[in-house]
Amino acid sequence: MSLYELAVLGDATDAQRSRLLQTVQDMVDDFGLRIGVDVVVHDGTSVPNRDRRAAFAAVYFGGDANTDLAAVDELIRTSAPVIPTIAEGADFATQIPAQLHFANGLRRRADDPEMAALAAGLLECVGLLRRQRRAFISYRRIESRSAAMQLHDLLTSRGFDVFLDTHDVRPGEPFQDVLWHRLCDSDVLVMLDTPTYFESKWTRHEIGRARAKEIHVLRVVWPDHSPSRLTDMAETIYLEKADLAGVDGPIEEATSDRIALAVERLRSRSIASRYMSITGRLRADVDRIGGAITAIGSHRSIAIRLLDDRKVWAYPIVGIPTAELLNDVAEKARRADQRETPILVYDHVGISEAWVAHLKWLDDNIKAVRAIKTAEIGWALAAWES
Repeated sequence: MSLYELAVLGDATDAQRSRLLQTVQDMVDDFGLRIGVDVVVHDGTSVPNRDRRAAFAAVYFGGDANTDLAAVDELIRTSAPVIPTIAEGADFATQIPAQLHFANGLRRRADDPEMAALAAGLLECVGLLRRQRRAFISYRRIESRSAAMQLHDLLTSRGFDVFLDTHDVRPGEPFQDVLWHRLCDSDVLVMLDTPTYFESKWTRHEIGRARAKEIHVLRVVWPDHSPSRLTDMAETIYLEKADLAGVDGPIEEATSDRIALAVERLRSRSIASRYMSITGRLRADVDRIGGAITAIGSHRSIAIRLLDDRKVWAYPIVGIPTAELLNDVAEKARRADQRETPILVYDHVGISEAWVAHLKWLDDNIKAVRAIKTAEIGWALAAWES
């Protein structure tokens, strides 16, 4: 049985379909999934035969022909997610069939030939990537303030919730608590690597804690600067003098667009790495108490057999749990007919004390789902009661 199912509909050429699916495969590789085995791909003819138990999403390529309308109608009738997409410069109203005009479309960018943004959208719809798209900009104000502000605005325009210290801490809030909280909930840290970056303890702490949380780093190296070997493993973009309008930025448009696309591509690897780390700790604790992992389900759920042979389902999540996320897990468990209370597993390190107290209140008062820290999963499951 497949865990995830996708469909490519509309006027996609063979080359577009192949390119998109190769990008999807590159992204799901990090989760240990394979197209054709764990991820089934449909066309307009096979969509009605999809497995309704699997997580599903479709993309509709707009064009002059407006093909696969019967498949579109069937997906709309069953409330399945469909992403309408058109090329840069194309007209949404004429190239996308009227049935899909209610759905927010994705305009493919010329600087994204591999369709990374579209592939990420599909994986968000099926739950492999979280819908929150978060980035953190780490920089020294005295050296790269203009570039930092520019990337904040650019990534925000690309659908990211971006943390920048001068923009995102409200007056009266504890600055460092908010900063670490937002870092823990970020998918990618964008490091503006200027000559004195490591001379500030704050930027040293940011890069160190990002690595401790296994958040992937995109290093943007300033011209004529030799970066520290401490960040040699980071994805890197080197700037030339011509890329900067001033000493501290902004960055030339084509290069800043390349940085934004690199963040998009790195995001899936970062989420997959953190997810695999949490599931590894989960597996180790389950083994330690004598339980067993018996199955992997859709939406990244994991079936656990307890010592008394009961089966519970755990949902490891990346980032910071919210009431909305708890509700989402409860709904997925209900649709999958999972009888025991589902468990949301999360890494609590770095989350603000106020939010930890909020999560405890939710756990005490909302019984449809339980939220458990990764550090306590074995302890909790050893004496599990629904």
